[in-house]
Amino acid sequence: MSIDTEQLFDSQAVTRISQSQQEPEWMLKRRLKALEQVDQLPLPRLEKTRIDRWNFTAFDPVSVHDPVSSSEELPEEVQQLISSEEEDTVFVQKNSSPIYLRLAEELQAKGVIFSDLATASREHADLVQKYFMTDGIQPEEHKLSALHAALVSGGLFLYVPQNVTIDIPVQVVFWASGKGLGTFPHLLVVGESGSHFNVVANFVSDPDSDAVINGAVEVFAGDNAKVRIASLHTEEKETTEVVYRRAVVGRDADLEWIVGDLNSGRTISDNTTHMKGNGGNARIKSITVGAGNERSNLTSTVRHWGSHTESDITARGVMKDQAQSILNGITKIEKGAVRANGVQAEKVLMLSREARGDANPILLIDENDVQAGHAASVGRIDPIQMFYLMSRGLSRREAERLIIFGFVGPVLDTIPFESLKKRMTDVIERKLG
Repeated sequence: MSIDTEQLFDSQAVTRISQSQQEPEWMLKRRLKALEQVDQLPLPRLEKTRIDRWNFTAFDPVSVHDPVSSSEELPEEVQQLISSEEEDTVFVQKNSSPIYLRLAEELQAKGVIFSDLATASREHADLVQKYFMTDGIQPEEHKLSALHAALVSGGLFLYVPQNVTIDIPVQVVFWASGKGLGTFPHLLVVGESGSHFNVVANFVSDPDSDAVINGAVEVFAGDNAKVRIASLHTEEKETTEVVYRRAVVGRDADLEWIVGDLNSGRTISDNTTHMKGNGGNARIKSITVGAGNERSNLTSTVRHWGSHTESDITARGVMKDQAQSILNGITKIEKGAVRANGVQAEKVLMLSREARGDANPILLIDENDVQAGHAASVGRIDPIQMFYLMSRGLSRREAERLIIFGFVGPVLDTIPFESLKKRMTDVIERKLG
């Protein structure tokens, strides 16, 4: 499919977006270069998923909103995404506008940078230029990444200096509201060597929103850093969301992804972690639940470049009604990554005959002295399990619920943030009816 973006977003429109955010000249140049690539690049090719008829361009890319001085001024449904006990460092963006930001004074004193991306591109240009869409996601990957680079609006930059620990999770909310809108959130996270911190990012939309979300998350974990990123997506049924997550892991660093792809519309989720430093460790834990006519293509990839690196991908999917989801797990061990160890397991539970779930584990090994393994399964609820539980007095609904939460337990039970675990549990309950 050919998307005529020139009629929708020309250089003047992109320049206006950049100028409205008071960005420096280098950021505008990057935008315009990416815009030139949009029509030259193809859409991403996805396993068993046609996206050529999905809406990626029919929207207004800018929706301006006034900031608020307190989280209490936010709608109740957005306030609920922010843990009141942990409201020290919080960022909220509505469509293309950052509307609320709070940074704990003690973190500011330690040199932590917590700023909307446009401000950071002016005040911390050297840092942003070094990391923004260079070694993580790159504009030339495909049409959608180039479109993101050209139209990115708002966004957050988090920088944690060397050996700094943040005890309370950093909370981020990207909120899509209204009709006919496109949002391009970008979360850029940099943890220097020896830093320890957690980030919880919620991507949400209003019930009546038909937004097109083209987002990116880039994470850089320096040597000996310990970083945990939780990314929860609960967009409504009329939305289309594309989210590309990229991480670069340094020497002896530890990175954990917790991903909840719980949207109700159309979803492309691509999570790639590069194990660049020797001795690094990465764990990717993901849950998806599909209902109605949802369509999703979800990929978790780990590429081992350094020696003695370890990775573990654990993915669980539950499908009901006519929902369809493709779960791809890819472990790539590059030449020279000796003593690397990569394992993965993708499992899909289908609750109806019309549902479809595919689990595709892939190992790509270019080195001999390594360990690697994979497991995958797609199936329905075991009738013997149901009979046993119902014979103990449980209703069919209660028995099914118990089996489902036992199935997703290997991911859900390991989430260290109680507020996030509760929210994910509530969303799963709601989607399962």
